[in-house]
Amino acid sequence: MKEFAYIHDSKQGSPVKTVPALASFNEEQLDEVLNSSSLLQCEPGDVIIKEGTIDSRIYILLSGELEVRVGDKRVAAISRAGEVFGELALVNQDKRLASVIASSKAVCLAVDQKFLQDIHPREEDPDFHASLYEFVARLVVRKLEATSRRLAEVEKELRQLREAAAADVKPASPVIPRAARKVKARVTARKTVRRR
Repeated sequence: MKEFAYIHDSKQGSPVKTVPALASFNEEQLDEVLNSSSLLQCEPGDVIIKEGTIDSRIYILLSGELEVRVGDKRVAAISRAGEVFGELALVNQDKRLASVIASSKAVCLAVDQKFLQDIHPREEDPDFHASLYEFVARLVVRKLEATSRRLAEVEKELRQLREAAAADVKPASPVIPRAARKVKARVTARKTVRRR
C-alpha cells in the first residue's frame, strides 16, 4: 500500500466534495479536511484497517472494492465510490472491531481526525466539531437504516421458511408401535379378567 499527501486545489474543486456524507462541512471546513488527508493506493490483499488495532483515521473509498472481515469471516463488502468506513474511531476511540482489506486495486482517502482536532481544538472551534459529529451521525444513521432493512428481509425469509416447513410436516400417523400394542393388549386383557 502506498500513501501520499492528498493535494487538493480548492479552486478546481474535487470529486471528493460530491461525497454526500461530507455535506455536513462548509466549503472552508471541507478544504481543511481534504488538505489534512492522505491518499492510499491499495493492491489486492492490502490491509487498510486491522482488527484489534487503534487507529484515528476515517476512510472514504474513491475506487475499487474492499471487504470487511471479522476474524476469518467476510461480513461485508465496500464497493461504492464515496462510501465511508472506520468512522466509529471518531466516537469511541477504541480498538477496531473488524479488518478492511482491498479485494481489488483500490484508492481511499484517509482523514486523520486526531490531526483535525489538533488544528481545530474543540474549545476554539465548536462549529467545526459540530460539523464533524454531524458527519458521523449521518453515516451511522445511513448504516442503521441499511441494517434495519436487511434485518426485515431476513425476518421475512425466516418466516417464509418456517411456514414452508410447517406445511411440509404431516401429522403423525396413529400407528402404534408393536411393543406399545402388546402392552395395550395386556392392559385390556387384565381389565377384562377383573370385570368377570
